[in-house]
Amino acid sequence: MNILLAVCAIVLVIPMMVYIIECAAAIVPRRARKLDSNGERAGATIIIPAHNEAGSIERTVASVQEEMSAADRLIVISDNSTDDTAARAREAGAEVFERNDAERRGKGYALSFGLDQIAVNPPAVVVFVDADCELAFGSLNALVRQATRTGAPAQGVYLLAGDESPSSREAVSRLAFVVKNLVRPMGLDHLELPCLLTGTGMAFPWEMIRAAPLAGGNIVEDMQLGIDLAIAGSSPRLCAGAHIRGASATNDDSARAQRTRWEHGHLRTLTSQGPRLVRAAAMQGRGDLLALALELTVPPLSLLVAVVFVGTVLATFAALLGAWWWPASWLASGLAGVVVVTLLAWWKHGRAHAPGRALLAAPAYILWKLPLYAKFFVKPETEWVRTERAGERTNNRDESADAASASTSAEDESSLDEPITERRAAS
Repeated sequence: MNILLAVCAIVLVIPMMVYIIECAAAIVPRRARKLDSNGERAGATIIIPAHNEAGSIERTVASVQEEMSAADRLIVISDNSTDDTAARAREAGAEVFERNDAERRGKGYALSFGLDQIAVNPPAVVVFVDADCELAFGSLNALVRQATRTGAPAQGVYLLAGDESPSSREAVSRLAFVVKNLVRPMGLDHLELPCLLTGTGMAFPWEMIRAAPLAGGNIVEDMQLGIDLAIAGSSPRLCAGAHIRGASATNDDSARAQRTRWEHGHLRTLTSQGPRLVRAAAMQGRGDLLALALELTVPPLSLLVAVVFVGTVLATFAALLGAWWWPASWLASGLAGVVVVTLLAWWKHGRAHAPGRALLAAPAYILWKLPLYAKFFVKPETEWVRTERAGERTNNRDESADAASASTSAEDESSLDEPITERRAAS
């Protein structure tokens, strides 16, 4: 019993310590880097994969066009779209390629197709932006300059937009997203360590991305891509001067589907790619790969808190029956540390996204997500299904059925509290 408790405590303490260190590093102020923002930058091609995004594609194209130079090229890949995404993108001024392949669906296939279209006259840098996102002014320049300067992938800060008065559940969800996509990557950047790719607002030197294995149906293709590139010698780094806002789900069903896809993909990547990163770190003698492996061990925050809480209760009960006390003490201390740094992260980076009263809803939010995690062990999500956007009437059940049918056939550390439009006006 004592050995089992000790092993479980150590296994749970590792991701807690990684989480605490990352958040603490992001909270501590650091001297701003002096970056070269003057003079001409390298030319870039911006590729926007779009599947039935007629409602948002014009806004996305406009946000990119605002700071494009004469050397830049903007391409929209209308991927298996059944609406007028392609027509609206052309009207907005983008160069459009249409792809129709019902057996090979997913963002990875669309991106690979886009790279094929520019291979004859390739740019210095390729930038990927999702079709439901808006770039803050200055983000494109920041991404291209960093990718050019470092020769490594640059990942912007990607957050979700939403209502000005969110429900308590949505507010807590936003806070978790801020911690995952802003606080923790910022902490890694402060520690001079790489981060994982988060899916949009990503820039790559041409030679690097051209050789990358993109075509595939992985539901978290961005995370997999970042790991592949890191092992190949090019670890992604946060570009804190680039800010991207994406569309959030419109209702509970859409939100659950969105979170299921993201978090099942994360858990599957954790179990399959974590050992791979550790082996590569040992064979190549690279600390950055070990840091990525440790980053990958941190499960979604709700799951981490739930598992550690249950572990603490069981370890305490066992200690009362005569087992060692230190496993319960370690788990309780780690859980307290997670709560403290999360509150500090909320105070510094999340107050504009989640009002203080919403934090009281955190326990209910965790309970709401537990069935999602349980489903991973019974019927894990393996297919990409488009999330319904605000103002749409898309029937996600029909979309899911289409995806299932196709599958069976063949799978700056500046504040983000201001809205993007306000930051753009200020610029």
